[in-house]
Amino acid sequence: MSDNDKAPGYASPPCFMHELTPDFQPDDRPADATAWADVKRWRKAERQRLIDARMAMSAAERAARTRQIAARLTEAIGNPRRHFVSLYWPFKGEPDLRGWMDEIIEAGGRFALPVVIQAGHPLEFRAWAPGEPLERGVWNILVPANGQVVQPGVVIAPVVGFDGENYRLGYGGGFFDRTLAAMPKKPLVIGIGYAEARIATIYPQPHDIPMDMIIAA
Repeated sequence: MSDNDKAPGYASPPCFMHELTPDFQPDDRPADATAWADVKRWRKAERQRLIDARMAMSAAERAARTRQIAARLTEAIGNPRRHFVSLYWPFKGEPDLRGWMDEIIEAGGRFALPVVIQAGHPLEFRAWAPGEPLERGVWNILVPANGQVVQPGVVIAPVVGFDGENYRLGYGGGFFDRTLAAMPKKPLVIGIGYAEARIATIYPQPHDIPMDMIIAA
């Protein structure tokens, strides 16, 4: 594995918007433009705080945490021969699971990587195995150059932050929520991150889709 660059036991109510905007009521969702603007500003600041914190973690610490995550992932996905697993190319200190990918491929598993096609559109999943060609995509992240488009049975999504309701704080593009809503068959969706990324709430909105589980270490 190259260097790329137990959470507290509490759950959060589905939304704390009333703390940001006093006249907000849960039954009023979708939030009005002012309330949603408050959430976006808060998410942007929290996102940067959490990314800075994980980037400050040593490479050795990230690697040790990743090994713990990988062991739990193997148990969570079950028989790796059953379906494609969508992984991700590590970015900004995310857990680097490429070594785990090699282990699962040796056991007969198959992988895909998500590809941004266009802003405001769902992701595309392209089959990929180590050694196959990659190219630079959005944010300069490597993506399969010409892999077959597939529908994964498991989607592994890195989290910037997460809460006790399994809602994911991502990078703000909305790609994963949009993709999951558009998929013809619901996959098993697993969020991956470090334990310190757990926060009280992400202030979920109607468009946010929770993960089936979060694996953090």
